[in-house]
Amino acid sequence: MRIIGIDPGYAIVGFGILEYSGTNFQVVEYGAITTASDMDFNERLKVIYEDLTCVLTKYKPQCMSIEKLFFNTNQKTGIDVAQARGVIMLSATLHDIPIFEYTPLQVKQSVVGYGKAEKKQVMEMTRRILGLKDVPKPDDTADALAMAICHGHTAHSAINLKKIKMSEYQKSNR
Repeated sequence: MRIIGIDPGYAIVGFGILEYSGTNFQVVEYGAITTASDMDFNERLKVIYEDLTCVLTKYKPQCMSIEKLFFNTNQKTGIDVAQARGVIMLSATLHDIPIFEYTPLQVKQSVVGYGKAEKKQVMEMTRRILGLKDVPKPDDTADALAMAICHGHTAHSAINLKKIKMSEYQKSNR
């Protein structure tokens, strides 16, 4: 199964693509889509959409794992991230890629085994699980890889299998 993990944002969108088989992960690609702070916000969304569309077309992931949004401090930033997240999800939907959402707690539990793990612990375990020499930079990229690992570890849950089957059914009835 080829998974793309996404850490959504509007300045930096981290992505990580993993091939998952059995209990093994193989890194396909990872990186970040970046937009300049002086760009018009709508233009930033366009760049995110176009660049992610290129990534999805090139690497053909079978599913997307994306962070569920949670914000309680800066609502303006949260709304902007939500808009970028919507563009990201639209791109996946237009490519018929099922989307799976996970909370930071679920990602930490899946990658580290402890839901209250520190960010550095998650990044180090991501590096170890994937057999990487260094933790990927920027942090958003490492977070995206952790999202993909989380989905790999939970993809065979009954809820996710039902969602995948529903997605396949919808595709065949178009």
